[in-house]
Amino acid sequence: MSHFAKVVNGIVVNVITAEPDFFDSFIDNTPGEWIQTSYNTKGGQHLLGGTPLRYNYAGIGSHYDAEADAFYQPQPYPNWILDTETYTWISPIPMPDDGNRYEWSIDENNWVQQ
Repeated sequence: MSHFAKVVNGIVVNVITAEPDFFDSFIDNTPGEWIQTSYNTKGGQHLLGGTPLRYNYAGIGSHYDAEADAFYQPQPYPNWILDTETYTWISPIPMPDDGNRYEWSIDENNWVQQ
């Protein structure tokens, strides 16, 4: 089975599981376009070693950049930057890699240990 995202004005409004030939006879009169997405694609890499598809799996509320043919999540924080090589968001300060759990703090504009 494959996954398909319904995209309206660049935003994913629905995701379904279907065989590609389902769309040969499926009639959808609502605005938007159905675009295939891969559950196993993240950051431009296929998690199982296959061929990545459209950078990331599309979830409801995700964005679709038609020019780049890429799905990506909404911006999590105002100062995070979209990495257009992976179509993932990058924090302005790297998260510490010391084995502890961290969460981004908007107030402190930094990672806070949990």
